Amino acid sequence: MTRSLSTSTFDIAAMQAHAGDAAQLLKALANEKRLQILCLLTAGERSVGDINALLDLSQSALSQHLAVLREEGLVQTRREAQNVFYALMPGPAAQVMHTLHGIYCAPAAAPAPRKRAGRS
Repeated sequence: MTRSLSTSTFDIAAMQAHAGDAAQLLKALANEKRLQILCLLTAGERSVGDINALLDLSQSALSQHLAVLREEGLVQTRREAQNVFYALMPGPAAQVMHTLHGIYCAPAAAPAPRKRAGRS
């Protein structure tokens, strides 16, 4: 069955104007480690040391992932003495991450992991 979308409920021009932005955001999120970093930041600001202690990443790999997140405008930083702190940048990415966190990371809401197609 196909459903017809009314132009009053679906703005084709807005979709076309923002599809590239959405694709770029999803590309930045399409990495498990970057998702884990962003998920940690949904609870609030964290230092690089805290993130490094919580995730199984080398300092070099963490720096590379944080650089991608900064370049994409998904995180903001502040420096306090020798420490650098990261936080989610307000906007679409933060909204997406809070939704994903509620679905996959919240203790009571976490569904059982699904098997991926083609894997045993």
